[in-house]
Amino acid sequence: MQNTAYVLDLPAKRTSCVVFSSPHSGRNYPQSLLQRTVLSRDVIRSSEDAFVDQLFSPAAECGAPLISATKPRAYLDLNRSAEELDPALIEGARRQGHNPRVTSGLGVIPRVVANGRAIYRGKLTMDEARLRIDTCWRPYHARLKSLLKESLDSFGQAILIDCHSMPHEAVAMAGTNSTRRPQIVLGDRFGASASPEIVDRIEAAFVSAGLTVARNAPFAGAYVTQTYGRPGRNQHAIQIEIDRSLYMDETRITPNANFAPFRDTLRQVIMEISQIGDESVRLAAE
Repeated sequence: MQNTAYVLDLPAKRTSCVVFSSPHSGRNYPQSLLQRTVLSRDVIRSSEDAFVDQLFSPAAECGAPLISATKPRAYLDLNRSAEELDPALIEGARRQGHNPRVTSGLGVIPRVVANGRAIYRGKLTMDEARLRIDTCWRPYHARLKSLLKESLDSFGQAILIDCHSMPHEAVAMAGTNSTRRPQIVLGDRFGASASPEIVDRIEAAFVSAGLTVARNAPFAGAYVTQTYGRPGRNQHAIQIEIDRSLYMDETRITPNANFAPFRDTLRQVIMEISQIGDESVRLAAE
């Protein structure tokens, strides 16, 4: 199923309460953006979680839906509040307290890409910002909310897996002489967005696949986990960050030789995560 804001891959039968979401893998760059940016096509793609939607494509086979953005993060960031407008980029936007994400240029309409490189010369109008939010942000989040409600209604709980990738350099210094650098970082906002039992099971799925896992450092989760993680209401949200060097050439933004084997590894992980909310588990408990 598809519209202009997202692609939705639904299972033939919904057997899991898990919902997978890939908000930063969009690669449909509007011509209006390409005409206005001062960056090359390769540089502007540096903020993209390239190919993450493809890595998580087995979700539907495992009985869980996958919703993926179509527009890129450089155009609109779905992992930000619609109110996180940057006065340094958008005409008429008002500063609303201290927001480090907005201050650094990473609001809902980003001002910069990786390493602080400016996307535009000059400002955008408020009308342009609102158009992007109305046509991309609102439809995506409306559908995501409905998917989670469907899980709650059908299974009594909802588990949102917020799928991302991270530059290798982000974790290059995370290891020590006695520990391996994390290949996967799980973010549950230090326990605020998901129950520890569910996060434990997700970590175990990655560890059993031979991957090194860390929690909440250097990424604990942003708007999506903060907004949708309500463990007291049986709605859990966990952010997953994958080291890009595991499956892609970060400079050329192309899959590397390990892409297919890593996707096969991830398929088993996705299956195990989806089984956390398997219908058979629910029926057995009734």
